[in-house]
Amino acid sequence: MRLRCFNASIGAVTRRVLIVDDHPGFRLQAGALLAAAGYEVVGEAADGESGVQAARDLSPDVVLLDVQLPDTTGFEVVGRMQAQPEPPMVILVSTREASDYGRRIHRSAALGFISKADLSAGTVAALLARSAP
Repeated sequence: MRLRCFNASIGAVTRRVLIVDDHPGFRLQAGALLAAAGYEVVGEAADGESGVQAARDLSPDVVLLDVQLPDTTGFEVVGRMQAQPEPPMVILVSTREASDYGRRIHRSAALGFISKADLSAGTVAALLARSAP
């Protein structure tokens, strides 16, 4: 998997990001890519349960969340995160394409979906821009 780094302007606000994925290499690459673009990576988690806890403890603005986790699915995790008092924006990621998940992505409380092959600071910024008032 190759992650592309595009220079993306995220405005004057630094977005605090939590990465939840069971592959350490992906967490490392995604974190480096986002940090290089000005995002502040505040934490990582390798499974759904620790991801929910990290979101509660760290209060990130954004969670990059793998759909396929060892203990649950990203769809379950995003629902639990959205039940928190100040829920983060969640972007689902997967090695699979969005079409493989059918309408589950749109029915979830996630901001959107990015295939891991297409992950870049630009694709993250584009999803975040869609959520801006």
